[in-house]
Amino acid sequence: MERRKNEPKVEVLRQRRCLHPHPEQVSDELFTTNDFFDPHDLLQVKYEMLRRVRQDQYTISQAAANFGLSRPSFYQAQAAYEAGGLPALLPKKPGPRRAHKLSEEVVKALREMHNKAPDINPRVLAEQARDRLGVSLHPRSIERALAPKKKKLQP
Repeated sequence: MERRKNEPKVEVLRQRRCLHPHPEQVSDELFTTNDFFDPHDLLQVKYEMLRRVRQDQYTISQAAANFGLSRPSFYQAQAAYEAGGLPALLPKKPGPRRAHKLSEEVVKALREMHNKAPDINPRVLAEQARDRLGVSLHPRSIERALAPKKKKLQP
């Protein structure tokens, strides 16, 4: 039942971050004997792993091994499922989408400090931000925040 990496479903799973990183390690009989169960589908694998423990009385170690996941992955999936049901097993978008420490107020204060002393080093600005604003910033983040905005070129 080996699936090819270029199948459309596998590509969709990859795009949605639901592709099991090690489908070859899924050894549970449901996934090896029934075409409905896809070892590449991480959402399905996690749900069935949880179900095996809850309904079929598998041990956590046994279920995690049969589904190609770790015990910590089991506990994370279990907590997510209990908190939000099946949708909670879907992967979240990774990381912050913006510089969360650099609010408009912080950037405004940094610009004011920079305008008063244009030759000030970003490392010194970071120290001043920590002392005055109570926020810890990396000097490179300050450089990016104070850099002139570039226009995006449209293709």
